[in-house]
Amino acid sequence: MFFGTCVNWRDTVTHALYAQAHASLNSAIAPLATSVRMKASAITVEDWGKLAQQWRNSYKEFTKSLATDPTLPWKTVDDHPLEAPKKLLADDQWRLEGLWTDDKVREVSLIRHRLVPWPDSSPGIKALNKLFCTVTLGNGNLSLLGDLKNHGAMDFMHIFSAELFGSYKPSPKVYLGAVEKLSLKPHECAMVAAHLGDLKAAKSLDIQAIYVERALEDDWDEEAVEKARSEGWVDLWVPLGEEGFVTVAEKLGIDVSTNVRTKHSLSG
Repeated sequence: MFFGTCVNWRDTVTHALYAQAHASLNSAIAPLATSVRMKASAITVEDWGKLAQQWRNSYKEFTKSLATDPTLPWKTVDDHPLEAPKKLLADDQWRLEGLWTDDKVREVSLIRHRLVPWPDSSPGIKALNKLFCTVTLGNGNLSLLGDLKNHGAMDFMHIFSAELFGSYKPSPKVYLGAVEKLSLKPHECAMVAAHLGDLKAAKSLDIQAIYVERALEDDWDEEAVEKARSEGWVDLWVPLGEEGFVTVAEKLGIDVSTNVRTKHSLSG
């Protein structure tokens, strides 16, 4: 429930990739091949956004494979990004192999520890803490989720990572493992996410589902979204144009002060 739900990974990663590429292009000591230099010079911010999305897609494929096949050797989310950018840069679509050294690729991959939160995340979570126990349940490893929590001033009461349960979402053992650690029953918990697949998996285990729409975050087409509505995958739906976590708090009966709403509007 972290990437995309709590943080705006797309803008953060896109602009970081663009900045790192131009740092290499402007470096007097970077030994770039002429073809790589020309290719990188022509890549726009929009293009870097496409590469960021491909990186994200590779991450989703990686976690899904480990969730469905327990015989695969375990890797954390921090292990995977070290491999993914190198493969993407070498792909025929990009042909940017050599743009960054291995050390720089490692540095670029750690962008994930500094993702900028959505404007409503911090104030909304603070509001939810008034009545509820708030917990992360992300596929990111514990150190990654801890860094994101601190970087974004998101005051979750507990940090749970899929690595605690030896798998990744949507494996049932991740959701049920989190419920067990809280000493609660599934129906006493609610999953908040910007991904309908995540919520469908949680809902199938009797966990309540709260959908917070985020721009460009879900892969579902209009027909699939209507199916989600009609089949009741979601108990509370916060559409685009509303205030994400702040709206969730209000819908759950929490009085969100004018001060919180003012801070939220200013941070946007």
